[in-house]
Order: sequence, then C-alpha cells, then structure tokens
Amino acid sequence: MSTTPDNTLLTEYSVFSKPLLSHLSKLGIQTLQDLLLHLPLRYIDETHITSIRDLRLGEAAQIQGEIVHSEVIYKPRKALIAQIQDASGQLTLRFLHFYPSQIKMLAMGTHLRIYGEVRHGFLGYEMVHPQCKTVSEKSVVAETLTPVYPTTAGLSQTNLRKAIQHAINLKVFGETLPQNVYNKLKLPSFEKSILTLHHPSPELSLHALEQRSAPEWRRLAFDELLAQQLSMRKHYIKRRSLDAPAIAASKMLVQQMLKHLAFTLTKSQQKVVAEIANDLTQPHPMQRLLQGDVGSGKTIVACMAALQTIEHGWQVALMAPTEILAEQHYKKFALWLAPLNINIAWLTGSQSKKERELALTNIANGHAQLAIGTHALFQEAVRFHKLGLAIIDEQHRFGVQQRLALRKKGEPEPHQLMMSATPIPRTLSMSYFADLDVSVIDELPPGRTPIVTKLVSDERRDEILQRVREACKAGSQAYWVCPLIEESEALQLQTANDTYAHMQAIFPELKVGLVHGRMKPAEKQAIMTLFSAGEIQLLVATTVIEVGVDVPNASLMVIEHAERAGLSQLHQLRGRVGRGATKSTCILLYQNKLNEIARARLKVIYENTDGFAIAQADLNLRGPGEFLGTRQSGVPMLKIADLERDADLLESANSMADILIQEYPQAVEKHLERWMSHAGELVKV
Repeated sequence: MSTTPDNTLLTEYSVFSKPLLSHLSKLGIQTLQDLLLHLPLRYIDETHITSIRDLRLGEAAQIQGEIVHSEVIYKPRKALIAQIQDASGQLTLRFLHFYPSQIKMLAMGTHLRIYGEVRHGFLGYEMVHPQCKTVSEKSVVAETLTPVYPTTAGLSQTNLRKAIQHAINLKVFGETLPQNVYNKLKLPSFEKSILTLHHPSPELSLHALEQRSAPEWRRLAFDELLAQQLSMRKHYIKRRSLDAPAIAASKMLVQQMLKHLAFTLTKSQQKVVAEIANDLTQPHPMQRLLQGDVGSGKTIVACMAALQTIEHGWQVALMAPTEILAEQHYKKFALWLAPLNINIAWLTGSQSKKERELALTNIANGHAQLAIGTHALFQEAVRFHKLGLAIIDEQHRFGVQQRLALRKKGEPEPHQLMMSATPIPRTLSMSYFADLDVSVIDELPPGRTPIVTKLVSDERRDEILQRVREACKAGSQAYWVCPLIEESEALQLQTANDTYAHMQAIFPELKVGLVHGRMKPAEKQAIMTLFSAGEIQLLVATTVIEVGVDVPNASLMVIEHAERAGLSQLHQLRGRVGRGATKSTCILLYQNKLNEIARARLKVIYENTDGFAIAQADLNLRGPGEFLGTRQSGVPMLKIADLERDADLLESANSMADILIQEYPQAVEKHLERWMSHAGELVKV
C-alpha cells in the first residue's frame, strides 16, 4: 500500500481511454487522488428488493418483475407506459421522454429490476422515469448503497463508477499525517473513509451520509480544512520573511491631529490603533484586515496609521473602489491633516491631463506624502518616491492582482492595511483570511442614533411617499434606492430614470436628484456635493451609494424590492442614514409574494443591527462568495467541508496548523500534495 498521496496523472494508465480522460478532465479530475476524492452527491439503496404491495408513497424503492404490458400513448401527451408485475401485484412505469432502445427494453415478457420513487398515478401507484436493468438468474442484489456522483454530459454514472473503482483497486490510501492528529478527534482512517463513502454499508444512516455528518465525511472535511489552514499559514510565514520598512511609533503627528478632533476615540478604536502601530514597527510587511461595522470609525484609524508612516519620511497610498468614496476620503483627510501641513495628491480616472500630470509628478518626487484615489493609483504611470503603506478600502471590491500591483509600487514591500465595512463572520475569517492578521472595531462612537428599520408592503407605497414629503419639509433629506436588479444593469438604470421622473412629478415642491453608476464621475460627484450641501432634498439612487456616502442630515431611506438584495448589501445601504443626531428610519419595501428565503432574509435585517450577526446569516443563506469577492481567485475553495456544519473541525484545524508546520514539515507537504493542486504556492492577497 502506498504511504504517500499518489498524484500520478491518469494518462499514465492504459485502462483510462482518451474519451474518458476528456470527460474526467471537465470535472477537474487529472490524477488518481482526484478520482478518489470525487465523492458522491447522494446514494440510492439497491441492496434489497421490495414487493410491489409493500411500496410506500413518496419513498424510493427497488422492485423486480416481468413486463406484462407496454405501449406508447399519445394523449393527453406522448408517453411510454408499461406495467410490471411481481408475485404481489402490478405497478405502472411512465416515461415522458424515451428512446427506441427503452421501448425494446420494456417489451412484454422482459424481466427487469426497477428503481424509482413511488408516486400517485392515473391507475394507482407508478414510477416516472425510473432506472431500469435487465435481470437474469445470475443477477445479484447490491451489497452496498449505490453512489450517485457529480458528472458531465457524455459521462454515465456506470463509467464514472468504474473509473473510481480502478483508482480504489490501486490502494493509494497512505496517511499523510501522524495518527495522533486524528485520535484526538476520534476520526476514522483515510482508507476507511474513502472506502465507506464510495461503497457504504446499507446499515449506515442514509441521512448521516447525505447530510455529510457521518464520521467518514467529517474525516475528509477535517483534512480539507486542515490543508487550507496549512496552506494559508505557510503563506503567512513566508510573507514574514520578506523585508518591509520598520516604521517607528509616531511621537508628534498623531498627537497633533488628535488635539484638533471634535471627538475622542472609542476603546475599540484605541486597541486597533495599537495593533496597527505595532505592525508598522516590524521589519516584515503588515497584512492586516481592519473590520468595522458601518460608521464604526475605520477611517480615522487608517489616518493615524498614515501619520505614523508619514512622520518617518514614507509615503502612503489610499485606494477606494469608487470615485465617490475616494473623494470623500480625500475631503476627510484634507480636513484632519490641514493643520499639520501634509501634502495630499488626488488621483482618479476623470481628472484633466494637467491635473493628473501634476499629481503624478508630486507623487514621484515625494512632495505628496499621501496619495488618494481609485484604481488609477496602481496604473503603470504612477511612481512613488518612497511608498511605505498601502491602505485599501472595501478590499473585497479589488482583485488579487490589483492589490498586488499597488504593493509593487514600493521597495522594500510596503505595509498593507485593508478595510472592510462588510463584517466577515468568524468562521469565514478563520478559513479564508487565515493568512491575514485581523482587527475588529466592535463598538460604535457615542452619540450615534439607532436606525429604525421598517418592513412595508409595496401596497402601502402612497403612505411611504407621504412620509418622504413630511421628512423633507421638516428639513431632513431622504434616499430612494431603486430596485436591486442584479441581472440587468440597463434595466436598473431605466428603473432609476423612471423613478426619478416619477418623483419629480409627485414632489414638485422638492429638489430631487439622481445618481447612478453610468454617470460620468464628475457629474456624479456634482450631484453628491449638492446633496451633501442640502441643496437636493431627495436623492434617487442605485446601489452606487452603498459605501462611503456620509450625509448626516439624511435621516430617511426607502429601498424598493428589498427582497432582491443580499443582507450585507441592505445593511450597508441602511448605514447611509443614522449618521447624525436626528432619529433615522430605513424602510424596506417588498412585494407581497415572498418565498421562504426572501422572508427569512428580511426578518434577519429587521431584527438585527449588528453587522456581524447579519453577516453570519448571509453566509448561511448565500455562501462564502458574497464576502470573498474577487479574493477567491487566489484562495483554495472548499469542496467537502462546510463552514457552518464543520465549525468545530475548523477550530481544530486552525489550532493545529502552526504546530504541524513546526513539528512535521514533511508530513505537511504530503498533506498539501494530496489536497491542493499547487501545494506551497504563495497566494498573493
């Protein structure tokens, strides 16, 4: 038996034909290990024959008998109908789609073994499109449950099962890690897990197998989670071997800025500031993710990190995903840093050539100590004199290569601080962000008024319109967010334009504005400036206002078709109000006919203001992709483990990873070889 994972390519074995190899390749199967780890979606029980009279409605079963009638009917629709009989009775078989070969198989007098779900039919119990096999005196009943695998067009379950059996017969079951790793968790061996999951005994719980809670599933889920943790920790360790500027603590600029602030930092902010300040003093690159709920005060924390960097002669870059957000950062930093005589360069795609060239010159010669902008910051034309810190806001909006391009602007590699107002659930953070240091601001600044959330049926639209009129007449401002139509940006734009025209007609006494993603940046910014100044009372918008918009006088938000949005997006949008002293309200308009998932989502957002609780619910409902954004292109995704179901295994894998890397480096490499296609590669984030 092999003692190491066998990643021998399937092309080395003559038993696998070229057409089969082509189909397997479409499923991502290239090696023997890939075949072994191509696990069933579900199982069918073909281990015993059920008498027709013992069949139960709604249950799947296997019967055996003789075809006593077969015909193709044409009314009410074309179908192949057959009657099968055993010693206890008869059952109807119905095929709505069929081939000549099936008509031949179902000819009178043929003995068949049938597997399917029992339903009510016109003539009593029936099975629709059951599996059919011809039987003879030599036919035997299966001894184990029959696996049903994920497959692709042209690759039958039979051929896929044969291919997997070839891999099993080669007995490539070597353990990669010491047995004591699994003893603590009472998990079975790799060999037992593979054999059981591909050929489970009928005595095993079908529910536990299909819910992936059986010990054998847990063993493989743990192995996968551990491989992910080991890979991410190796990246973390490798990064700490790189050089970065060791930036001493600030002795002057941070204190000077704090004197001019109209507020004091919360204890949570102070803790995070200390963590980041300590990271900057290290001679290896900081890679820290700063999480904080909407309005928790991440920007001032980032500003203090920037000041520590600038005080010691290094430059700082701050990149935001949208021009609205980038300009808002520019205005805030300009306000905070004006008394300190710090030069800020502003760089976006919509600048004039003259403005852009001046900004590029100031960044290149070091005159600009802080550069703020959008994606324009990592373009090839941008040269930094001495970049020490890169700050990336709403980091999930940027791809791996984009973040890497900004880091490459510095020599040695600059420190990197990533910020996110989309709280990341703990299990997701432990899993996909295990290669980062994570800081969390978990309290809001004092004086922030709670936002009241209301769920209102679209049938009460007239009442809501009156509410908007009253709020604006009383001196407040309001947002009206248009349907969140993910399928069609053009349709969303049309809806926004139609809503804008409608609002102008309904509210002739109010100044109504419109902002959407297709506007030119300068036009968009002009509208936002008017709204911020109070000259626009009602702003019709698409989700372009989801992040970064800060208008304290806006105290009412209406979101149409709220049932279409993700929870984190609704929470982000809701955070655009409640930024001042006025009591604020967010009204979620929904259509009456809600499905269960939509109803559950709206219930969560209605009952919670804690972004982390909302994020956890969103993770459970929609999966990790919502939070990872474009980061996932550089991070190994999970195929077997589930973060919610296997949270305890994730905890164990997380706690073991560093110890295993230190004590069993060769075993770790074997484990990564089995579970990851490119073990040891650095995931750049």
